[in-house]
Amino acid sequence: MKKIVLTLLISVVVFSCKNETKTTDNTDKVTKEVKEEIAYASFGMEINDADALTSKRMMEHYKGLKVGDTVPSKMKAKIVEVCSSKGCWMKLDMDGENQVMVKFKDYGFFMPLDAEGDVVVNGKAFITETPVDELRHYAEDAGKSKEEIEAITEPKLEYRFEADGVLLKTE
Repeated sequence: MKKIVLTLLISVVVFSCKNETKTTDNTDKVTKEVKEEIAYASFGMEINDADALTSKRMMEHYKGLKVGDTVPSKMKAKIVEVCSSKGCWMKLDMDGENQVMVKFKDYGFFMPLDAEGDVVVNGKAFITETPVDELRHYAEDAGKSKEEIEAITEPKLEYRFEADGVLLKTE
């Protein structure tokens, strides 16, 4: 009797411990997410492109500002012009009609004189009234003609940005 019970017990243990694994081939259902890595040259403070506003979205924020207001921001835009003397400022296209003048915090870094294409800038957005002498200085830096420089006779309300970090998209 002991042998029968022992044999039954061993049989139950062996069959209950049988490890049956089912494998299913789900290769058809597997999707791969491919994140396109964009190469950037970095200037100033180390930043990334996460959460950067588009230039059009940023323009909406600018339209709500008054002279003296400052908003911390990060935005993506396209370079229109860079200071031809030493790269100490650049202008970015916002919406085809408006541009933003970008200067670099504490003159801590400069852009390449031949910089072009897309950038991500991080820093502070604000509006200022730019005096005539400063407007003429920028026109001179940009290589404008003497006639174009002398045609500047009135101060101008401008969209400005003080960047502490810039990413320049490389091809």
